Amino acid sequence: MTIEPADFLGWVAGALVLATFYLKTMIPLRMVAIISNVAFASYGFVVHAIPIAVLHCLLLPLNVWRLYEMRTLIRRVKLASRGNLSMDLLVLYMKLKSADAGQFL
Repeated sequence: MTIEPADFLGWVAGALVLATFYLKTMIPLRMVAIISNVAFASYGFVVHAIPIAVLHCLLLPLNVWRLYEMRTLIRRVKLASRGNLSMDLLVLYMKLKSADAGQFL
């Protein structure tokens, strides 16, 4: 039994979509989803399944954008965690206030 190249591409694209459901973290999931979008869009064009091609052409930039957002968020969190954790910067926004002994603040 011989598998046609177009069918093989369709099976690979389907396997990549299946793999996205297995992945537990967002960055690998988005990366595999991007590859599956390219594979399914290619498959759709090769077999003239235009709705499949259009769907994955629309999903591709969405997955690229979400991957960019996740990488940006991780970069910002890492930067913030390495920053100055001193409260000195807050002093500018503080106001001195007196309290009696035993008073709840």
